[in-house]
Amino acid sequence: MFPIRDHNPSGRTPYVTIALIAINILVFLGYFPNSTDYGLDRFFVQWGLVPARVMAGQGYETFLTSMFLHGSWMHLLGNMLFLWIYGDNLEEDMGHPGFLAFYLAAGLAAAGLQTLADPGSRIPMVGASGAIAGVMGGYLLLYPRAKVDVLFIIVIFFRIIAIPAWIVLGVWFAIQIFGGLNTPGDMGGVAYWAHAGGFVAGLVLTLPVWLRRGGATYWEKTHGHPPHPETQFRAARSNVPLIRRRRN
Repeated sequence: MFPIRDHNPSGRTPYVTIALIAINILVFLGYFPNSTDYGLDRFFVQWGLVPARVMAGQGYETFLTSMFLHGSWMHLLGNMLFLWIYGDNLEEDMGHPGFLAFYLAAGLAAAGLQTLADPGSRIPMVGASGAIAGVMGGYLLLYPRAKVDVLFIIVIFFRIIAIPAWIVLGVWFAIQIFGGLNTPGDMGGVAYWAHAGGFVAGLVLTLPVWLRRGGATYWEKTHGHPPHPETQFRAARSNVPLIRRRRN
């Protein structure tokens, strides 16, 4: 299950979202393609967030720098896709400066929770996932029933299905909690608590926008949908031919 787009058009050019995507890509291109594994390890230890180092009173700048680093092409592209899907709508509602402040605050909160969850870890944490999780949390609060197209892949068959945002984002958040509770702190991989922390921070930081719109009254008025017509996409079927086996 992989979100690929939403049906929630933005009425303004999302300059901050575009700039954040560009910065993340340029930073990645600046260090990753020609780096050796040893060089990357040293780079991530210096500029990624290492909880044990922070708890020792060092490397506070990595709360910020770690948000613009990624460990692989797939890590980068997946994060940037999620930011593009959900970021433009929040930027329209919060304004360009407000959205930038929101994004950075969510990322800092995500890094903080990951540090508190595993303060002795010496494994560097990198990625924009925590900040983008905050964007997803804010999106859930404002548009819980906005349609999100999700790609389902089963072996060689695939299909795109429009699913309400509250299901897509709710399932994603549940996976982060489950992963955080079941992943030993001394293992590398996904920073589940950073994702969960960013998501909750995004919900909290979006509350003022939601309340200005009327809170629960706003939900009653829009029924959880965006306050404007949704984009309609034509349903597409897989081009993979169906095969029937002949019985002997």
